[in-house]
Amino acid sequence: MDLEDIELRPEKLEQEKEGGPLFHCHLCDADMVHKIAQEFLTGLASACIDNTTGGLMKSPSSVAVEIRREMVDYLIQRSESFVAESIVLEGGPSIEMSEDPYDVISDLIDDFVSSKRNFFSRVSGWLLSEKREDKIDDLVQEMEINGFWLLSRRCSVAQTLLKNVDFKNLYHCNTSFKSEEDLEEHKCECSFRTMDCENEGCNSSFSAAQMNLHDSICPFKILPCEQKCSESIMRREMDRHCITICPMKLVKCPFYSVGCRSSIPQCAIDQHLSENLSIHLEYVVEIFHKEASPDDLKERVKELEKLSSPGNLASVRDARSMTNMIKHLDAKLGPFKSC
Repeated sequence: MDLEDIELRPEKLEQEKEGGPLFHCHLCDADMVHKIAQEFLTGLASACIDNTTGGLMKSPSSVAVEIRREMVDYLIQRSESFVAESIVLEGGPSIEMSEDPYDVISDLIDDFVSSKRNFFSRVSGWLLSEKREDKIDDLVQEMEINGFWLLSRRCSVAQTLLKNVDFKNLYHCNTSFKSEEDLEEHKCECSFRTMDCENEGCNSSFSAAQMNLHDSICPFKILPCEQKCSESIMRREMDRHCITICPMKLVKCPFYSVGCRSSIPQCAIDQHLSENLSIHLEYVVEIFHKEASPDDLKERVKELEKLSSPGNLASVRDARSMTNMIKHLDAKLGPFKSC
């Protein structure tokens, strides 16, 4: 690929009114700038592929520098006229405008790509082919590997486009000041100043206005366990913790198979077994005496508890072991006697 770079024309600054402010804050939402910049390589690759498809004289990479220059000029010109055509000028087209600059600029990129398609691309069904998508992905990867149109350069273009189409100033600051000192003081507090996440392991950068949003989703943020155990867990590890090693995770009672439908925290199993010994015994006894009444079952349980060694039944931790023990003790008691 031809790695010759081009100088992007300087960002267009608004004209100063006589006696007006001289210093402007041009900070932008970092996430939005990065998001827009990421679309440029795919758009450029698409235009290069579609422009040379079916041709023998040029390859997509050989036209990349020229088409990139055309793409930047096209996007800047279209973005500069976007608000004027849609809102400011009387008689301009009455359309419902997106407030998301990413959507607006993505549409402009698509328009440019469409304008660069050659005759073969338009009539051959190429635009819907899987081979086209593969070639675009390959060219994007080649550009990234070779350092063609670095992210920092793309972000500069993205900032210019963002300021042109963000007509409600939702994603950039346009505050003006009469002195450079006031501007510098403002930049330290501007809601669009770039901040770095302070959570260990997170490399994210974002505008100050997005700090709370990032904090609410940052996968590296340390949080108290959602199940109220004593541990503090990284957000991205929370689900795994809660379903694996958390002592407060809910588990089925060890006597679920014989009738106990309780779900209890894993750390409270011993307490549950101790407090519900007689109930669990009834479930097991009922296996051997299905026709017995509830009162008869309760009486049988009392007899079994008397017959068993002290603490022997209470030490059993699961239904199978309890069933085997009750089977042996029940045989010693002899035939079941109804009340």
